[in-house]
Amino acid sequence: MTTAWGLYGQSLYDLAVEEKADDQIMKELEAVRGIFAENPDYITLLCEPSIPGKTRVQLLDEAFGGQIHPYLLNFLKILVEKGMLRGFSTCCSTYRSSYYKDHGISEATVISAVPLTEEQVSALQAKLEKISGKKVLLTRKVDSKVLGGLSVEIDGKLFDGTVEGRLDELRRKVTETVL
Repeated sequence: MTTAWGLYGQSLYDLAVEEKADDQIMKELEAVRGIFAENPDYITLLCEPSIPGKTRVQLLDEAFGGQIHPYLLNFLKILVEKGMLRGFSTCCSTYRSSYYKDHGISEATVISAVPLTEEQVSALQAKLEKISGKKVLLTRKVDSKVLGGLSVEIDGKLFDGTVEGRLDELRRKVTETVL
């Protein structure tokens, strides 16, 4: 089920594509998202109903006017005016998802027991790009519960090459054989 915020995010993306500004707005959208994440009090201020709407919109103009694409600024103003700014993160996710789909980009997460070297990351990224046929943006996580090996999730598929995962698979095969 698509949320209202998802529809807003998709509408912004459709407009950006139509105006050939999707790359610029993608970068700026992530930058604004980061600013909001670092300054949650600013979001609270922009959502405060006791502050007149014009004043809240003026705060956006002062903070972002001339620094981000006018479509993105107007988008933020609409969210503020409609009291929907708290859903900005969902708008960003929808925009990013459509952008990545249209540009052949996949997000992948690799989990390992110890930090991977840059060489290992580059090799893994190249392998994932070859398998998926897409550019891969790789997020690294370290989890001490992983005894060895790697766990990789890409495009909703999990490739579990951890020691625990291999032992579970072996245990399942033995159980099937015995029963």
